[in-house]
Amino acid sequence: MAQENYQPASTCLFATKDGQELYLDVYNASPGSATELDGKQKPTIVFMFGGGFITGTRNDKYYMPWFKMLNDAGYGVVSIDYRLGMKGVKTSGGVASAKAFRNAAQIAAEDLYSATAYLIGHGGELGIDPDNLVTSGSSAGAIAVLEADWLLNNGRAGEYLPEGFRYAGVMPFAGAIISIEGTPSYKTPPAPTAFFHGTDDKIVNYKQFRFLKWGIFGSDRLARIFRKNGYTYNILRYNDHSHEIASTFISTFPEQIRFLETNVIRGLNRIVDSEIDDPQIPRGDLPSTRKQLYN
Repeated sequence: MAQENYQPASTCLFATKDGQELYLDVYNASPGSATELDGKQKPTIVFMFGGGFITGTRNDKYYMPWFKMLNDAGYGVVSIDYRLGMKGVKTSGGVASAKAFRNAAQIAAEDLYSATAYLIGHGGELGIDPDNLVTSGSSAGAIAVLEADWLLNNGRAGEYLPEGFRYAGVMPFAGAIISIEGTPSYKTPPAPTAFFHGTDDKIVNYKQFRFLKWGIFGSDRLARIFRKNGYTYNILRYNDHSHEIASTFISTFPEQIRFLETNVIRGLNRIVDSEIDDPQIPRGDLPSTRKQLYN
């Protein structure tokens, strides 16, 4: 079977919102793979697709080779739907566009919470430990998972998740936090986070863009916040790369596994801040099959 036709073990309806049915696909760890490390269970990766909150699907064939790589390495994957808050939205730019984009990020984060709540309620039958979830996302999905962990650690997910719930890790590919409250801060420490970002990304800002209290705070700015406060993080800065890092899952796989094994499973406070020049990582435009999703 071609990896692009990789099929989930199960598909579940986890919520209906605004008249839209939201599903999640469960991809189990491959039979015979090592699902434990040092006697500890490997986490399940909960993934949110990219597409500017306008387009994209949870089961895009482009993601399948990466899902299979994770499964073969002993990790389960759950790929989820979320509402596309910018689809059909027409704005005149400026503050109106910023508000619409912020709203889209928030409703995507809420849908992640709903999917998480479903996994908490049905983890036993699905073979998933809901206390051992790492969220991950590409582009808009990366924004959503960072937004969700930020809101969660500021006590703003109580409507969806039980008190004291925490994600085991966050792994965003070209993400940011969209804030209307100034520089993001955390009341309780965020989950260990691995930021993957191109230093020349013009679509999701690598550093920050700010106007008064409005701002898009990219991986570089967030890493500085993490460093200042002693939070656990890895940041992989891909020099002169642009937004293609949002979809470079295969080339960055060794760094992903190192983060999952060391920071998440073993729970070590291993801080990594790396500038990477690797000729094996695709550079420039996204592959032609991906341009539509990331315009």
